[in-house]
Amino acid sequence: MCAVLGNIQRYNALLPLTNDRPLATLPVACKYRMIDFPLSSIVNANVNTVFMIFNEGETQSVFDHIGGGKEWNLDGIHNRFFIHLYQDFLKLKAQNLAYYEELIGYLEKSKSEYTVYMSSKMLCSIDLRAVMNIHQLHNNEMTVVYKKVSAENVCATDAVLSIESDGKISEVFSAKEQNNTDDLRNLCMDIYIVQTDWLISELRAGQQEGATVDLQDFLRKKIHTVKSSTYEYTGYLSNVFDINSYYRASMDMLNSKRFNSLMYSSQKIYTKLKNEVPTYYSETSEVKNSQFATGSIVEGRVENSLVSRGAHIAPNTEVLDSIIMPSAQIREGASIQYAILDKNVIVDPGVTIAGTEEKPVVVPKGAHVTNDL
Repeated sequence: MCAVLGNIQRYNALLPLTNDRPLATLPVACKYRMIDFPLSSIVNANVNTVFMIFNEGETQSVFDHIGGGKEWNLDGIHNRFFIHLYQDFLKLKAQNLAYYEELIGYLEKSKSEYTVYMSSKMLCSIDLRAVMNIHQLHNNEMTVVYKKVSAENVCATDAVLSIESDGKISEVFSAKEQNNTDDLRNLCMDIYIVQTDWLISELRAGQQEGATVDLQDFLRKKIHTVKSSTYEYTGYLSNVFDINSYYRASMDMLNSKRFNSLMYSSQKIYTKLKNEVPTYYSETSEVKNSQFATGSIVEGRVENSLVSRGAHIAPNTEVLDSIIMPSAQIREGASIQYAILDKNVIVDPGVTIAGTEEKPVVVPKGAHVTNDL
């Protein structure tokens, strides 16, 4: 099996967190990034080559995080990853050139019988070998992974499946078009396993007909036009598409059952290694139900919060129900509640930042907060 990792979807509702980074490199659980989870699922299934598609101008944080791919064993002679820009495909299409040839060349050189496509929006840990077994059992052109979720976990642009009792897909809706009053919806997780030869053939035909350049959209449109199998995923899932869904997904990591379901299933989650000292808790610190990465100094009160690497929480401060990203400086007497502080944020002494659970305050990267928010 070879893999394609698509990371081109942009969600304005995630701004300003995605001003300088793609959704794929949003921090999760203090030391991980969103992309770690699909990448880990791919390498745990013994897939040794990955074709990644990103938007122009969004790759710096990806390279900073992935580096040479060592942590995912993607830095060897046979184990490789390739990064391509979505806008290059668009330019080729605008010139009436064969815009899928780079991807087709990758698929042909991989000599793989099967191809898996994943996006980075779904926070989950899935055993792709189990999906492969279902795909081989039914011997259809495509196997689609879905999960039953509540309406709040569905974005308007997501695909929702109508599934018959025998597991066959009868219809595919855009979530905004489906007037579904049911408590649960069959959310298409945009994880597909297909026959590689079939995909190459469809891509060649598609670019002759001017099909969409977005591979995720391309595969969605094939779901009910070819023989498709379904695989129901039953593990932990968070669908991240706006500030609220990102905040909920992060807070889920403070629930030990959900954290263990994601992090300690049958598969290991790999991330970038960073060797530094443990977080230091002074005698003045008071910590309850919180998570910390390494390299921080905690001298104040922290409760129901997640604190990333290299943060400094000064004495007489309080951080409640918040997400603190790397290298934040929270100075003496400051109060943070229901907030998301991006990297390198400085909060001046005595400043109060207060949001609500339904509407957390987001402080953009590198901001210096001198007045109450």
